[in-house]
Amino acid sequence: MILTIDVHLEYQLSEATDLLVQIEAADLPDQSLLDAHIGFSDITGFARVLAEEGLGDRLWMRADGLFRCDYTSKISVNRPVPDLETLKAVPLRLLPGDVVRYLMPSRYCPSDEFQTFVAAEFGHLQGGPQIVAMRDWIMSAFSYVPGVSNAQTTALDSFVQRQGVCRDYAHVMVTLARAASIPARFASCYAPGVSPPDFHAVAEVYLDGAWHLVDSTGMAPADTIARIGVGADAANVAFLSIFGQAMLVSQGVSIGVQDV
Repeated sequence: MILTIDVHLEYQLSEATDLLVQIEAADLPDQSLLDAHIGFSDITGFARVLAEEGLGDRLWMRADGLFRCDYTSKISVNRPVPDLETLKAVPLRLLPGDVVRYLMPSRYCPSDEFQTFVAAEFGHLQGGPQIVAMRDWIMSAFSYVPGVSNAQTTALDSFVQRQGVCRDYAHVMVTLARAASIPARFASCYAPGVSPPDFHAVAEVYLDGAWHLVDSTGMAPADTIARIGVGADAANVAFLSIFGQAMLVSQGVSIGVQDV
């Protein structure tokens, strides 16, 4: 599958401000970058640095006044998708060192507060079947409602409210998996069919020695997703971090599918 991605961001900055941008789809073995262009309004201090886990890049820059960013790309997604039901959990003592951090609670994913619930609701299952049951439970129990959450909303808040957007669904999925001692992380991404069109967020779980994408909103099958970056939660992979005051002027994200 070939995705065509078109992103426009426009913010009014109150003064000269440092910005950290992460909107470029990563070039990876399971998603090949065919073409890409990113452009900005007047900026200074541009620097490209590796993102979390070396997956994708972050872009440092400084801007003042009206800041604009336009990004287009074409990416071929060639990801095999195994049946999650057949995947086994990796014994904790055999986890690689760089995976262990994704067992731990994080800012938006207080997994230590969900252990009792997970044991009661999903404790009869293990590995892939347990992840599938969690995903299906979120899909049936939650309502996708834009505007009910904000940058402070945690998985616990979303669990209580039973509603949110993709960011909230992903946080809950990550939290439940960690509470079951399955490493899980947050992935920002692009995917066609997301409604309303926007940046998307899903979970990645570590099973059978590899990371696997899980979208608990049900909107994006794993073989249609182009990853931007990963992290413990949304705090690590914000598409734009503004280290000052700013006002949103306009934002648009469009993802199309091109015939091969």
